[in-house]
Amino acid sequence: MSKTLSRLQANLLLLLAACAWGCAFVPQSIATKFIGPFSFTGVRFLLGALVISPLVWREWKMLVDAKRTPSKRDWLQIALMGVLLCMGTSLQQVGMAFTTVTNAGFLTGLYVPLVPLLGWILYKRRAHWVVWPAAVGCLIGTWLLTGAGAVDLNVGDLWVLATVIPFTLHVLWVGGVADKLHAPLLVSWGQFIVCGVLASCFALPLENFDSAHLADVFWPIAYMSVISVGVGFTSQVVGQRFARPAEAAIILSAETVFAALAGALVLGERLNTLGYLGCALILLGIIVVQIVPTPSQLIEQH
Repeated sequence: MSKTLSRLQANLLLLLAACAWGCAFVPQSIATKFIGPFSFTGVRFLLGALVISPLVWREWKMLVDAKRTPSKRDWLQIALMGVLLCMGTSLQQVGMAFTTVTNAGFLTGLYVPLVPLLGWILYKRRAHWVVWPAAVGCLIGTWLLTGAGAVDLNVGDLWVLATVIPFTLHVLWVGGVADKLHAPLLVSWGQFIVCGVLASCFALPLENFDSAHLADVFWPIAYMSVISVGVGFTSQVVGQRFARPAEAAIILSAETVFAALAGALVLGERLNTLGYLGCALILLGIIVVQIVPTPSQLIEQH
């Protein structure tokens, strides 16, 4: 896939990923009652890889024709991203069995300000000044949206909190690798395979699945495989080829807003006034980072 996307198109793909992930908190929560976290992670990512395989095959043939197939080092980088993805999603799924969707949404969102911070520390990337208040505003908005101080840490929250570093590093690296290879679909597929196989290796000795619950987990697995993995993570990889990591993290923070909307539509949850204020802050952060700097100003300088 060599087509160049505009900044708007890339950011719309990232927003699509945020929507897919935010709505995923509902099926994730339901699945914890019937299937182990590693089994769930393994199945959904392997099925997600299967979903995008026809598109990946087409992209692979283009790479072969152009003599740009990945090197061993490239495959190693894809595998490393698969490991990070497995760490983040598996730890999050473990935590979902012991905590609430509200707590998980807030704690997962902590990666938003860490992306520009670690980008600056590790790579000396200087984001446009507007990224910093936007990131903080999104974090405060997430805090308001999820209870404004109601997060009382328990063992499940600590599991979810442990996902912050893997998710942060994943957001920092994934776009650069996909852009270098000019193969975002192949990068997505490769990391899905590594994540699914690794999670399955943990699931086989540690977890048992009762086939009587197959009907209970069918729609959560179907949603997570097709929408969260096939659409969400692939949209992230494609979108991040043309968006800076700091900007991408702010847009992806809309995941919390979509989680609240999904909770209202599916579970009948309702937001209070602070919740609506939190949504507004997150959306404001996304809008500000789009309209204040020019595209060239958003490029992080080394």
